[in-house]
Amino acid sequence: MRFVLQLACSFTSTTEIALPSINRQHIGSKSEHAIECRRVWKVFGGRTPSELELRQWAQLSKQEIASRFDCIIGVADVSFAVKRGEIFCIMGLSGSGKSTLVRHINRLIDPTSGEILVNGARVDLMGATQLRKLRNRTVGMVFQHVALLPHRTVRDNVAFALELRGNDSRDKGAIADAKLDLVQLTGWGDRYPDELSGGMQQRVGLARALAADSDILLMDEPFSALDPLIRRRLQDQFLALSREVRKTTVFITHDLEEAIKLGDRIAIMRDGSFIQVGTPEEIVNAPVDDYVADFVRGISRLKIFCAEHIMQPLASSNWSQCSTAEGPLRSAHPTTRLETLVELMIQSPRAILIEAERDQPVGIVTLPSLLRAIKGSPAPSEIGAATGGTPFEA
Repeated sequence: MRFVLQLACSFTSTTEIALPSINRQHIGSKSEHAIECRRVWKVFGGRTPSELELRQWAQLSKQEIASRFDCIIGVADVSFAVKRGEIFCIMGLSGSGKSTLVRHINRLIDPTSGEILVNGARVDLMGATQLRKLRNRTVGMVFQHVALLPHRTVRDNVAFALELRGNDSRDKGAIADAKLDLVQLTGWGDRYPDELSGGMQQRVGLARALAADSDILLMDEPFSALDPLIRRRLQDQFLALSREVRKTTVFITHDLEEAIKLGDRIAIMRDGSFIQVGTPEEIVNAPVDDYVADFVRGISRLKIFCAEHIMQPLASSNWSQCSTAEGPLRSAHPTTRLETLVELMIQSPRAILIEAERDQPVGIVTLPSLLRAIKGSPAPSEIGAATGGTPFEA
């Protein structure tokens, strides 16, 4: 683990600027949030901006700051919080600052300004000993290039963090084998990294992070270099593992489909700043600007939206037309995905009754409302019936 962290720290030769912290206390407290970042800035360049300058720079573009002040913005005034057990995806194009940002959480990169908290403790104020403990026990990281040690077996690579902690050798082997089982690499413990495929090596990297039993996982584009089929399989395995171990995860990707598939919430990043943060449904249904709209254009809605997002309220439904001689309407739950509703409509194009519980109808999905939702332009009168508000109301 220490070897991997050292590799990660060699990210640039550009001068880093860290502003001194004044009148701040390093306080740990219980919170519903595992991670909090408050107004985080990262500036690379030959000068140290003041707090006042940073507030002024927040109104300028990345290009303006570079031309006027000879500074490169890595992260610009970013604030967010990640709940315990949540998968929070940060998505953006290359150079948007997403990898720079995630390395602030375990302080592989020091912030120029701002506060970073993990489990209520101020990471930006930690000393070297506290940081080593944080990285060894609390925050695990999976990189795109997993940097497995070639002279160690798969089992020993997985157990490396435990070795650094001084765990008993028998415990290390048992834990490593259990994590290899979790990522479907049973029986590969005695092999060496060069005997594994790229997808298998990525799973070893994930098993290594899981073996450390960290509360938090930082995953920096771990599947991006893999073939599409292997990538989908690893995404499915990661989702299954997440449901089982309930780790808080910050997942970096440049692929919106991957973010939608994996994330409880998604942050869209551009030029070091967050443009929009929301659930997959919110991002796809209501992009805040043309930049986000370009990302979501062409995204299939079949696996994103549910019946509750498109159903009509019962009060506006014409029940005399829905009750026919063909028998009672078929029913579905409000959380039924559009792809399942399509299958029901294929069987018979009649309306579908939406029931929160048996014999407790809350709405109805018609063929026109389903087709409009798939196209991406559901009628406003057919949105948000479940809550009486917008379809994605928190």
